[in-house]
Order: sequence, then C-alpha cells, then structure tokens
Amino acid sequence: MSAVHHSVCLAAAVLTSGCAAGPDFHPAQPPVVDSYTAEQLPPRTQGTDIPGGEAQSFLVGQDVPRDWWTLLGSPKLNALMVEAMSNYPDIAAQQAALRAARANAAAQAGVFLPSGSAEATSSRQKTPGQVGKGLITDVYQANVNVSYTLDLFGGERRALEGLQAQARASRFALEASYLTLTANVAAAAIQIGSLQDQVGATREIIGLEARQLAIAERRFQLGSATQADVLQQQSNLASVRATLPQLQQQLAAAQHQLAVLTGRLPQNAPPIEFHLAELTLPRDLPLSLPSFLVAQRPDIRQQAEIVHQASAAIGVATANMLPQITLTGSYGNEWLHVAHLSTAAIPIWGAAAGITQPLFAGGALRAKRRAAVAAYDQACAQYQLTVLQAFQNVADTLTALANDALAVNAQQSALQAARSSLELIQRQYAVGAIDHVTLLTAEQTYQQASLALVRALANRFTDTVTLFQALGGGRWNRQELQSY
Repeated sequence: MSAVHHSVCLAAAVLTSGCAAGPDFHPAQPPVVDSYTAEQLPPRTQGTDIPGGEAQSFLVGQDVPRDWWTLLGSPKLNALMVEAMSNYPDIAAQQAALRAARANAAAQAGVFLPSGSAEATSSRQKTPGQVGKGLITDVYQANVNVSYTLDLFGGERRALEGLQAQARASRFALEASYLTLTANVAAAAIQIGSLQDQVGATREIIGLEARQLAIAERRFQLGSATQADVLQQQSNLASVRATLPQLQQQLAAAQHQLAVLTGRLPQNAPPIEFHLAELTLPRDLPLSLPSFLVAQRPDIRQQAEIVHQASAAIGVATANMLPQITLTGSYGNEWLHVAHLSTAAIPIWGAAAGITQPLFAGGALRAKRRAAVAAYDQACAQYQLTVLQAFQNVADTLTALANDALAVNAQQSALQAARSSLELIQRQYAVGAIDHVTLLTAEQTYQQASLALVRALANRFTDTVTLFQALGGGRWNRQELQSY
C-alpha cells in the first residue's frame, strides 16, 4: 500500500504546483456611458387627465423590483404570473437543463481523485504428471487497483472550468426564461385588455350607426332624405360590423396565448377577461444605471459564461497536445490450491507510471486548438452584440415611453374634437341642415379616434413592461435557483 499512497501524494503535489494551459478568463468591462440615449430625456413624460394617461417619472439609479408586475396593480395579473411560473413547460425544461449542467460539472470534478476498482479472479489449470494423472492447480486472487492521471498541464481543470461556466450559463438561461415568460404574460394581458376595449368601442359605434340608420329611415319616410342616404347608412353600419369579427379573432388568439403561457390547453382554460382600466400605469419607473445593465440582464450574463466556457475550451485543446502522466498501483492477496494441499495467502502488489506524448495525429490536435480559438472569438463577438442590443432595447423603450405619452395626449384631444363635431353634425343632420356625406365623414373620424386612443393607452402599458424587461426584470433571488 505504501507504493500506491506514494503515487497519490506525488499526483497531488504535481497537481497543486502545475499551471493550467490556455488563457485565464477575465470578464469584460461594462461600457463606460452615463446615459442610454444621445438626447437628454425629460425627467417626466407628459400627462393626460384620463385613466392611463398619468405622467411617468424616471427614477435614475433605482433597480427594477423583483416582482415588477405588481406595479401594474392587478391582483388578477399577479395570480396569472404565479400560475405561469408554476406550469409553463419551458421553465421546467430550463430547470432540468440546469440540473444536468450541474451534474456534469460534479462528474468532471471526480477526475481529481484517484479511481479505484476491486477485482477478484479464479482460475484452474492441469499440468502433466504421472501416467493417467495430472496436477490440478486452483489460483485465487483478490486485489484493489488504483489509477490516477496527473493533471500536469491543467487540461482537466480547464474542462471543469468550462462545465462550471456552462452550468452558470444554464442558470442565467433559466432566469431569462422567467423574465421572458412574465413579460409575455403581462403583454398578453394588456393585449386582451386593449382588444376588449376596442371591441367595446366598436359595439358602441355600431349602436351609434344603428341609431343614425333609424334616423335616416324616418327622414326617408317623411320625404326629407333619399333612398340613397338610407342605403349609404346601411353600408356604413355593415362596414363597422365587419370590423368586429377581426377584433374578436385577435382577442381569441390573445386569450389562447395566455392560456398556453399558464400551462393550460386553450379549450380547458377558463375565460380570461381584462380591461385596461383594471391596470394601473406606474407613475415612477426605476431606471438602472447603464453601468449596472450588464450585471442585471440575464441574457448578457449567459453570454458572458458562454465566453468563459469557450476560453476554457482553448486550455483543454492546448493540454491535449502535451504529455500525460498516469500512475497506477494495486495491492491484494493470492491463494494457491494444489490438489488437496492449500497454501496461505500471498501478498501481491504493483506500482507503475506511464507517460503519453502525442507525436502524430495528422494535424488534428492543432486544428482542434485553432477551432477552439475561433469559437472563443465568435463568443466574444456575440457577447459584444448582446450588450449593444441590450442598450438599444433600453434606449428604444425610453424614447417610446416619452412618445407614447405625447400620442395619448394627442389622441385624447382628437377624440374630444371628433366627439364634439359628431354631436353637432348629428343634431344638424336630424333637422336636415347637412347632407349624409358630412355625417358619414364625422362618424368615421370618431370611430378611428376612439380605437386609436385605446391602442395608444395600450402602448403605454406595453412599453412600460418592455422597459422592465429591457432592464433585466429585477434581481431574481439567486437562492431560489440553487435547488435546480
């Protein structure tokens, strides 16, 4: 046993004193910028005196809360978020991928310990003896074998480093899945609210057109309107009604999407109804500093770990070109049984050391190292692109929020003007002061303004959710992920 023990101690000494092949990974530094946009954004967006038109302030330097969707003030939405995070299959898939990655890293860590095996053998042979007789010998052996490959140039350490980076990448992929899921649930709920409000506005306009048709028919009976006026109003009513099925189809598709996001089949999901009035537009929007964005976005963190993994792969490819030393040792006992005579156990042991140096592999090892370097360059470029796109996401959303507020104010003014104009023209048409074409134009203007305001309000909620997503969705409690 002393020889085996000596070999293990020697391996440990070499392991701790050796240096790992390949480059040491150093995380990239975050971009040195103090704003997301070239132009100076106003501290507050414009406000409009309607629900959903409130002014929003940017709280620079504050982080998005973990459960950011609670800022929308909807218990119904909060319940859907819990259901989605518990039941959506992609979350379970990412959790399994994380468990697998951690298990692979744990398996690789085992190479730093000697591998041992127990072996027992039995053999019988007959050797010639006197005529008609022979000597039968039974041999029994039981021994323990131990082997250890020295990680002299750090190839195994780089392999473990790469697998650990892969596990961390899987962890951030899980966080990205949570973020994408919650943003999609919120966006689907907002879309449902917008479409239901548009359906409601369209039905209101249908009622208005139906009343105008009744007026046109009555005027025709009295002789103050022509049949062409009646037919025109019938056509207008039919045109408005024709827009309703399309809105209802979009609404059904959004409800189906939300059902799937909560892990349900569309036919088994209970009816989900939302109205924009049920949501509260957050007046204070946390805005993380640009220097913190790379630490908060899970897609950036994931790509950084992919770069780390690619860096470690260079070390593995480099170490594969260098010598490998393997130590082996065994210890056991042997028993001989000759005819009816038995011998006592005989101790047996052995120790060996071997070195392997690749000499010729057709250039494969050098080519694999060049491939590893190229893969690292690719991962670095992809990381840079991910960071650039992240900053673009935030910049786009910030400008969108400012413009959304202006659009809501303009659409509200347009709707008020269209409503006042339509009411006046309706009164004039009822007494025959104007023709039907003027009424038709006013009705279409009011219809378009009503739907445009609903869509403008929905855009404010959607872009608010997009900002939370672009900033990384808050800081997930990392301890929750340790069990996966």
